[in-house]
Amino acid sequence: MILTAIAAMAANRVIGKDGDLPWKIPEDMQFFRDKTSGHIMIMGRKTFDSFGGKPLPKRLNVVITRQKDYEPEGAHVVNNVEEAIEYCRGLVDSGAWPDEVFIIGGGEIYKQMMPATDRILLTEIHEEVTGDTKFPEFSEDEFEEIERHPRRKPVAFDFVTYERI
Repeated sequence: MILTAIAAMAANRVIGKDGDLPWKIPEDMQFFRDKTSGHIMIMGRKTFDSFGGKPLPKRLNVVITRQKDYEPEGAHVVNNVEEAIEYCRGLVDSGAWPDEVFIIGGGEIYKQMMPATDRILLTEIHEEVTGDTKFPEFSEDEFEEIERHPRRKPVAFDFVTYERI
């Protein structure tokens, strides 16, 4: 199983503001859809709620929460990162889902899952924005940049792939 974090991040590491993205970049949204469609996605409760409390279609939505009575329709709920990894590994090992499982946020989930993360797909936006959620730091000793694809519209940004060394 390959655990891949996927996120869009401003130059100051901001990834969210008030439960939403602080920008609208259609090409990044399409990139996210193309990469995650047909795959398992792991996310925190606040990220799931930011979709209107409905699962994203054509994907298995696995939601991590400490709330014992949280039972959203169309999603599988687990109580911690370890349980999420174990559940996803069972599905991947059974052949029911592809090897690559995506971690889609939020900030605390990215941070907790970073030690187990194999790959990072990061849309690096070349400007600073105001926000309340940040992508965790990661070391060049742990991850190596293997691809970078620059874009310039509607803002300057790069699609960057990092692999664990």
